[in-house]
Amino acid sequence: MSHRLLAVHAHPDDESITMGGTLARHTAAGDRVTLVTCTLGEEGEIIPPHLAQLAADRADQLGGYRHGELEAACRALGVVDHRYLGGIGGHRDSGMAGSPAHRHPRALVHAAAGAPGFEAAVGELLAVLDELAPEVVLSYDADGGYGHPDHIAAHQIAREAARRAGSVRRFFAVVRPADVVRDALAGFVPAAGYTAPVAADLGFAVTADRVDVAVPVVGLRARHRAALAAHATQIDLLPDGFALSNRIAQPVLDVEYFSLLDGEPLPAGPAGDDLFAGLA
Repeated sequence: MSHRLLAVHAHPDDESITMGGTLARHTAAGDRVTLVTCTLGEEGEIIPPHLAQLAADRADQLGGYRHGELEAACRALGVVDHRYLGGIGGHRDSGMAGSPAHRHPRALVHAAAGAPGFEAAVGELLAVLDELAPEVVLSYDADGGYGHPDHIAAHQIAREAARRAGSVRRFFAVVRPADVVRDALAGFVPAAGYTAPVAADLGFAVTADRVDVAVPVVGLRARHRAALAAHATQIDLLPDGFALSNRIAQPVLDVEYFSLLDGEPLPAGPAGDDLFAGLA
């Protein structure tokens, strides 16, 4: 039996970093997987020096370039249905907390809960949910994983739209449990020229106190790594993991973890590996 899954992310590359294995697993199983990205990631830091002129404070062409990277990542993951919230360019990357980019009229922070554009953004996503009728929606937890304003807005928009959609039966946040992160880092040796991480570097709720679904993805490693590699302006793919522009190396986990925030309870017992468990 095939299922319908929809993931909501703030920027290109977030889907591959946080849940690339899970998305690849469900496309391989024949499930209908849709990715909704809220912005083009225009404010991202650029790793390759020869692409530095694309930056927001120069040519401001990074968003268009990252669109191509995201298309390649979707191909690697098997995602054939990708959409931008409000259409391509409908919302703009707000940058980190306190960034001057917040002042841009299309910045996604203007669509966060309590902001003037929140209801319109929820309506944009709700139209997609009503069209596709996914049973499960995936996004971030309430702090966006690590506090990025766009991640927080994406969570708020996704959660509210999922609550209003008639088809959505579960809303999950992607998390990284503290014990899992500690175990992964215990034997991790970064590639030469990269810094060893501490748990706080990895974000995505490393203190999460509840894991409801643990999805094994080690068998999807090649596709996951290809998706990470596609985001070359943002990610250095390493033999044993990857690094962002901060050059802090981190491992690719063999399991991706999710916490149920809203919707129908999962079957009783230890955390299983199926986001759709018990859904007829």
